[in-house]
Amino acid sequence: MRTPITDLLGIEHPVVQGGMMWVGRAELAAAVSEAGGLGIITALTQPSPADLVTEVERARTLTDKPLGVNLTILPTIDPPPYEDYVRAIADSGVQVIETAGANPEPFMDLLKDSGLTVLHKCTSVRHAVKAQRIGVDAVSIDGFECAGHPGEDDVPGLILIPAAADALDIPFIASGGFADGRGLAAALVLGAHGINMGTRFMCTTESPVADEVKRGIVEQGELDTVLIFRPLRNTARVAANEVSREVVRILDEGGEFEDVRELVAGSRGRRVFEEGDLDAGIWSVGQSQGLIHDVPAAGDVVRRVVDEAQRVLRRALATG
Repeated sequence: MRTPITDLLGIEHPVVQGGMMWVGRAELAAAVSEAGGLGIITALTQPSPADLVTEVERARTLTDKPLGVNLTILPTIDPPPYEDYVRAIADSGVQVIETAGANPEPFMDLLKDSGLTVLHKCTSVRHAVKAQRIGVDAVSIDGFECAGHPGEDDVPGLILIPAAADALDIPFIASGGFADGRGLAAALVLGAHGINMGTRFMCTTESPVADEVKRGIVEQGELDTVLIFRPLRNTARVAANEVSREVVRILDEGGEFEDVRELVAGSRGRRVFEEGDLDAGIWSVGQSQGLIHDVPAAGDVVRRVVDEAQRVLRRALATG
């Protein structure tokens, strides 16, 4: 399926794997790329820039097709060495960087000088327009259905995608709520040039999370997520479990971040993925889990999504 995003990224199909913390590792990213999509390695899952380069080299033993690296830039008390990670990404030889979180403008000169194609993830049209203005090559527009941080506007993809199509001149992909070919077909009709899928790829054989997590995604539905940090205006969509419900209760009763800091610690979320205890901490998952019913190979997901989208579009044209 050729679209402006496949031309820009040098891939066969307009399917991009989301950059997921603790999930975006070499085997998964390589499997997606080898099937014709764009696999993405998550930079900050690696403890250092040198480790990131090693992870990319591992992926390169599995595929010679285009790869990307996600770098989420967030203001923190003790921030990672973001510039060092950017330089490592450039030196690693990948073709694409997916930036997320804060505005990537401080790094744009370095990114462009390195020859990287910059794909920036946004949760609103106004942020997408600003990203276009500072010179990114493409945008990933993230609807309210997504896992992780959907922003504070609460605009779902059905509105956000065509609104972005009206406002942007650069290629863009749709994120949040996509898990099958019907979603890809809908995104294309609404004006996007492809889709980004996170939760769907987390539930594949190459995904490095525990089997209990994958079974949980298959068994849970679209209602089994919780929005935490709403009172703090830092909303995040995570799996509904004992911990996330307790976080919501504390904050709804007037608590502050310090009151939930231990509950939401990243080390606890990592335990979920590594040990398979679904109540060990908070972990990101999207409403698209309601559309996920199996744990196939990542390459099969890419091929299946594209084949189904083509069938759906042909059927719609035939009956139109």
